[in-house]
Amino acid sequence: MTQEAVSYDELTPKQQQQRLRELAVVFLRLGAIAFGGPAAHIAMMDNEVVNRRQWMSREKLLDLLGITNLIPGPNSTELAIHIGYEQGGWRGLLVAGSCFILPAMLIVWTLAAIYDRYQTVPQVGWLLYGIKPVIIAIVLQAVWNLGKKAAKDLPTRIAGVIAVAAYFVGLNEILLLILLGVAVMVLKNWHNRGRITGAFLLPFSGIVAQVGTTTAAVTSVTWLSVFLFFLKIGCILYGSGYVLLAFLQRDLVERHQWLTSQQLLDAVAIGQFTPGPVFTTATFIGYLLAGNAGAIAGTIGIFLPAFLLVWVINPWVTKLRQSSWASGFLDGVNAASLGLMVGVTYTLGQTALVDWLTIILAIMSAIAVFRFKINSVWLVLAGGAIGFASHIF
Repeated sequence: MTQEAVSYDELTPKQQQQRLRELAVVFLRLGAIAFGGPAAHIAMMDNEVVNRRQWMSREKLLDLLGITNLIPGPNSTELAIHIGYEQGGWRGLLVAGSCFILPAMLIVWTLAAIYDRYQTVPQVGWLLYGIKPVIIAIVLQAVWNLGKKAAKDLPTRIAGVIAVAAYFVGLNEILLLILLGVAVMVLKNWHNRGRITGAFLLPFSGIVAQVGTTTAAVTSVTWLSVFLFFLKIGCILYGSGYVLLAFLQRDLVERHQWLTSQQLLDAVAIGQFTPGPVFTTATFIGYLLAGNAGAIAGTIGIFLPAFLLVWVINPWVTKLRQSSWASGFLDGVNAASLGLMVGVTYTLGQTALVDWLTIILAIMSAIAVFRFKINSVWLVLAGGAIGFASHIF
């Protein structure tokens, strides 16, 4: 029996504490070693939650992933929050999300203090040199496992192929998810077209959060102004850390002139080469703008909407599956999400596989995860060690 079969409320107080501790341990570890961006984070969660611990089925994980793609905020962090909610209610939501964010926040906070004093970013390219090829293998395993569940019939397979092509063309990701979700929904329910329910509209609720959002002019930078700025970003931002860069450049550098372009690039670089969510860039910027209080305010501001959105939307995921129209929509979104993940994997591969050593490392890592099912933690550590050795010798 998987732990999914026993709800948190049915456990004894002692069992509830045990489950929350287990959530904390799992997501603290993932937060500390989850290099490589959202695709890699999702791959590690799939391995930990579905393969190793059997907390939920892969179909359920796919549904949660599909929902996170339709609401603003950092996808992999929202997936962690969803998993926490499924395992431990609102307490699990707080534990899983906070523990996944905390390691990256503390690392970035420390680097921000060093940067503020010396105005330079530590050179750790050797670390990513060894870790990136390993991440490619981990992501490939997740794409394969999730793909077997997402591409369940002809409409979803076609949707996945279209999503891959659209990724390389550069079509807007949110528009693509919605269009393919609607297309698969209609194809699967054409015979029921006179009985459309409103349930499938729920995933669009996150998009409404974008409407009516404005940027208030702030004359001085305080921890409160940092919090409000990043709260706005957390409510409206879709996409990757690169989308975050565009928002921050326009508002922080050009409009408010709180940072220079170089400081912003350094902040994003810190977010890229540290583990965990890229959105902890907010921790770095918050420290530069308002010290320790700013670091805390920026982090809470950008991640708070994710916690609230998951708390509101998660109870509806199962109900959505009970409607044939909503279920068809989710199937389309899941297939499109996997197609986008394939595109991201290709892009990551171009930056990771730069010479014979990285190619060999990726191949050996793929054998390790596909054939021997080695835990991704050990592979990431080994990749970092190989990167360090290549830097020294």
